[in-house]
Amino acid sequence: MHITTPITGDLLRGALDLERTERGLLPHRLPARARAQCADPQLVMAESQPSGVRLAFRTRAGAVELDTVPTKRVYLGAPPRPDGVYDLLIDGHLTAQAHLTDGDTITVDLATGSTESRPGPVGTVRFTGLPDRAKDVEIWLPHNETTELVALRTDAPVEPVPDRGRKVWLHHGSSISHGSNAESPTTTWPALAASLAGLELINLGLGGSALLDPFTARAMRDTPADVISVKIGINVVNADLMRLRAFGPAVHGFLDTVREGHPTAPLLVVSPIHCPIHEDTPGPCAFDMDALATGELRFRATGDPAERAAGKLTLTVIRDELARIVERRSADDPHLRYLDGRDLYGPADHAELPLPDGLHPDAATHRRIGERFARLAF
Repeated sequence: MHITTPITGDLLRGALDLERTERGLLPHRLPARARAQCADPQLVMAESQPSGVRLAFRTRAGAVELDTVPTKRVYLGAPPRPDGVYDLLIDGHLTAQAHLTDGDTITVDLATGSTESRPGPVGTVRFTGLPDRAKDVEIWLPHNETTELVALRTDAPVEPVPDRGRKVWLHHGSSISHGSNAESPTTTWPALAASLAGLELINLGLGGSALLDPFTARAMRDTPADVISVKIGINVVNADLMRLRAFGPAVHGFLDTVREGHPTAPLLVVSPIHCPIHEDTPGPCAFDMDALATGELRFRATGDPAERAAGKLTLTVIRDELARIVERRSADDPHLRYLDGRDLYGPADHAELPLPDGLHPDAATHRRIGERFARLAF
């Protein structure tokens, strides 16, 4: 006989807000006030995809069932996206994985940008044969699928995991931090780094949306954390969002806001990893339509390198500016540090493990970045 346990905030980690829906509970990685300030579809999608969000409970259960409604995205003309993965951890160790084919579907036409939504059924992931002892169980939700939580059932009672005294790491970055092409939610580079360092992760990696938004800085300001990192640059370039004149003050303002809530926490500013298409070529970034015509998803930079003289941003320009800003601020902020993203993934790494689509790392590269970040940052 299974016990149904209400899914409440004390069983969830990594989410900053929980929205009640007609079907259940939708985790958000930005609070409602932040979401109300920007209706950009890319941000709406990214922050609702639960990268780093997990159910965490203690139980003797040998069987666990979780009902959810994932949102599947179909991109016309692009290769099919794999189903999102649910990772089950027992006492911190990956024990089982599952996925769902059911759920809502959003079909996107990459050529026109038009979308079509289709509702789908509730699905169930099941984990059985778990060890018959008291244990900490975590179910990490798919990092790349918006996931409504409907019901949690077990064959023994569950209770929240007690405080283990682990420090909280709050991280913000782009789709690379979000998880891009990682194989599963616990193998994104932030999840790997957190595991290696023994930290509780709150991942504000927001695909396409690491744009120095004030509402994201305020969300970080108001979120309890022991260590903080911000990875800045690639989205500012590939969105062609601002020029150098605006970039510097925007970085200062973002860091100022974070520091209002965390005046002495270790704060690490991380510049972009190596990405050849944007090292010296400004944005905007666009789909490579020639590659798409052959069924391959790739990106290209469409800016003119000559426009750097007018303040257009490239990754090289951004790294120089971030290093200068951190050096200047650290004179008054001894807990502020800078990490060059090329120390995580540089030209030599690209020669060995090239970015498959020209922009995002693959699963092996996520592991490499996570291991290096754990060593260099923590």
